Amino acid sequence: MSPVQRPITIRPDRPEDAPALRRLAALDSSGVPTGPLLLAEEGGELRAALTIGSGAAIADPFARTTDLIALLRIRAEQLAASERTSARASRGRRVRLPRTAAWVRSRRGARGASAPSTV
Repeated sequence: MSPVQRPITIRPDRPEDAPALRRLAALDSSGVPTGPLLLAEEGGELRAALTIGSGAAIADPFARTTDLIALLRIRAEQLAASERTSARASRGRRVRLPRTAAWVRSRRGARGASAPSTV
């Protein structure tokens, strides 16, 4: 007989998760990790949490959480890769701004050429 499958939710932590995180940390005999967290809920119950930056995790020792922590690590890596790609793209993108008349005049003066007159 296979175990009952319950829905799993992976999401970032919110301020209102603090009491549940304290309970989870107490079950795990550790402190609540600091920094942005990803949470794994199973059937609406918080089962595991992972710090996005360091990878430190806490989990419910009375539930099967090995796969949940693996999912949290995968999601954290996806977020980190997405952030690296976004940062790289924004650094490499050059925005071409329209040239002002003053800039055009200063460039022409630098070359020693005068602007053609239109009358």
